[in-house]
Amino acid sequence: MDVNSGPLPGTDAEALLASVASLLRAKGERMTTPRRAVLTALARTSGHLTMDEVGAAVAGIAPQVHRASVYRTLVALSDLGVVQHVHLGHGATAYHLTGSEGPHLHAQCRRCGRIQDLPTDLLSEVARRMGAAHDFELDATHVALSGLCADCATADRSELLENHEHPSHIATHLH
Repeated sequence: MDVNSGPLPGTDAEALLASVASLLRAKGERMTTPRRAVLTALARTSGHLTMDEVGAAVAGIAPQVHRASVYRTLVALSDLGVVQHVHLGHGATAYHLTGSEGPHLHAQCRRCGRIQDLPTDLLSEVARRMGAAHDFELDATHVALSGLCADCATADRSELLENHEHPSHIATHLH
């Protein structure tokens, strides 16, 4: 997935842990070792991590935390609104901290797999029209849109030009 080392911009891990601990206490819950480890792992990256990547990062932070606990923690933190999960192509799910902007849209390049964050309101008109025409409430933050990133689109155009002869060259061979 899209994994970059270093903290999420604007995220202080200790401040994040204190903020989430406060949210948990307000719900009558507590900051457990798995929750602390998962939050720390997510705060150390600015990317979108699969369950396996979160599990590996957690193993480096708190080796005693079981994989099943990591998954349950991701679900609980998603329910709390602290972590966003997004379903990617071919069944994969990625996780990341929601940050101050809250849940947002994603696009995934079908060629290289790169995940790009998109503004939440990008599909607002589509959601409004779906609601009005089909009585359907769209949750576009739950799945990634598929397409080509700028680099892959440029590479595709270059390959297309390289693999096809120029029409004037073809006409020369016909005479």
